[in-house]
Amino acid sequence: MPDHTYHIRVKKQYAAALIEDLIKVHAVEAVAEEEAVELTDQQKAALDKELAAVAADPAYLRKWNDIKQRFKKP
Repeated sequence: MPDHTYHIRVKKQYAAALIEDLIKVHAVEAVAEEEAVELTDQQKAALDKELAAVAADPAYLRKWNDIKQRFKKP
C-alpha cells in the first residue's frame, strides 16, 4: 500500500488533543507551517463527507488491528 501524506489544519481543541495523542504513538507526524499545502475544493468536499459519516455513526471508524487483519496476506 502506498504511503500517503495528508496535511490538515486542526481547529477544535478536542481534535488537537487527539492529534497530539497520534503524534505520541507515531501515527502522524507534525509538519512545519511552511510545509503545509492547501486542499483542493474536491479534497475538502471528500473530507467533509467522511467527517459527516463519522459524526452520524462513530462505528463507521474501524480499529487499526481490524484493518491490518483485512489486508494480511494468507
